[in-house]
Amino acid sequence: METHALDTDVLIVGAGPTGLALGVDLARRGVDALVLEGAGALFPGSRGKGFQPRTMEVLDDLGVVDAIHAVGAPYPVGMIWRDGERVGEHHMFEPAEPSEDSPYNRAWMVPQWRTQEILAARLAELGGRVAFHHEVAGVAQDAKGVTAHLSSGGSLRARYLVAADGGRSAVRRALGIGMTGETVDPSPTLVADVRISGLDRDNWHVFPPREGVGLLAVCPLAGTEDFQVMARFPEGAEVDTSPDGVRKVVAERSHLAAEDVTEVRWTSDFRPRAALADRFRAGRVFLAGDAAHVHSPAGGQGLNTSVQDAYNLGWKLDAVLRGDAPAALLDSYEEERRPVAAQMLDLSTAVHRGEVRRGGATRQLGIGYRDSSLTRETRDAVAEDAVRAGDRAPDGRVNGVRLFDAFRGPHWTLLALGADAPDAAVGPAVRVVRGGPHGAYGTGLFLVRPDGYVGWAGDTPEGLGSYLDRFGQGA
Repeated sequence: METHALDTDVLIVGAGPTGLALGVDLARRGVDALVLEGAGALFPGSRGKGFQPRTMEVLDDLGVVDAIHAVGAPYPVGMIWRDGERVGEHHMFEPAEPSEDSPYNRAWMVPQWRTQEILAARLAELGGRVAFHHEVAGVAQDAKGVTAHLSSGGSLRARYLVAADGGRSAVRRALGIGMTGETVDPSPTLVADVRISGLDRDNWHVFPPREGVGLLAVCPLAGTEDFQVMARFPEGAEVDTSPDGVRKVVAERSHLAAEDVTEVRWTSDFRPRAALADRFRAGRVFLAGDAAHVHSPAGGQGLNTSVQDAYNLGWKLDAVLRGDAPAALLDSYEEERRPVAAQMLDLSTAVHRGEVRRGGATRQLGIGYRDSSLTRETRDAVAEDAVRAGDRAPDGRVNGVRLFDAFRGPHWTLLALGADAPDAAVGPAVRVVRGGPHGAYGTGLFLVRPDGYVGWAGDTPEGLGSYLDRFGQGA
């Protein structure tokens, strides 16, 4: 098979939150990557509109959390309406207080289009690129690289390709990777970004179903003048996504008049489903985000799981491309992320069906990789509530150093808490933080991966050097 010179190291197909987050992570590592987007501009709608606490930690590390905070807000309290009257409040999420080890304690609302603008700006700041009007229609791969065939007739070639091109992923279909799933709710749902007069922006307004009409929810989108309208329809109904159709739905299901919808900015319709790709990898091609797992929007797990896919994959691609780690490291992406995606799909579906509340699990702080082949716990006795290898590395302060500040960046971090850290075993790229025992961690040595999870833990340094050597980080 004839091959051509590489155009870049990594091609990322899709400039949604997943693709842009991966682009940012690779760009800050100096990896030559190109984000391809079939459309002529970034996605214009709100769709995924919230970040869970764990994803806020990821955004902190990627250098955009301040921008996200500046344009967003907490989710508003739900207000139930009946016959034009307010009849009660509904709290969407169970309350949680911030703590030293978990500083981001609640879901944070930012419409998807604005998230993409922030990530795209960060990508450009780091020297990364997005190529619009580049629709990938197919892929071919060989022992040295991947060729992306464009619908325009051209092609691009890279060492690896990541499909972040959504639930209808053309790359996934071209690879012949199936998806296994179910329809969560056969009722179609209208989603629209609109301007409305006559509603306050302090509440998420809910108009329950009544005879002849279905549910209507109108949520003010933080940092904008827009509201997101969501309306459910009976199974088999045709959804009119035109501006007049949106106005009609709002007027029929609330006390508002059609003309109170002063502008319709974006519309879509969907049928909630849950589906998981049979594989997350085929050779040099990886699936991430909606291309790998499709969620019901309930519980706000889809976008968050997707961004964390990118965060898991970025440091591994970098390590392999640099020659610091063997190509086999990339096998751990599917090993670690596919079970997490399956778990989050179950959670999204349960929330949608009203079987569980939006509580601690939806914050995604408990996600971990204890069973991963990359995880090494060498201690014989660990307290039940203490951090173990494979767990998320909590925040905190050690000798005046905030841990999230120490973790921030593309490096590994060794925490030596009441234990000796042997300089001889640690390479120059590993940041070392020394201090006494810490409440969340206890005593010991904790090696924190670039994606904020503890990879190795021990009471003594024995085995630390050989573990670091697997990733090219040893002395």
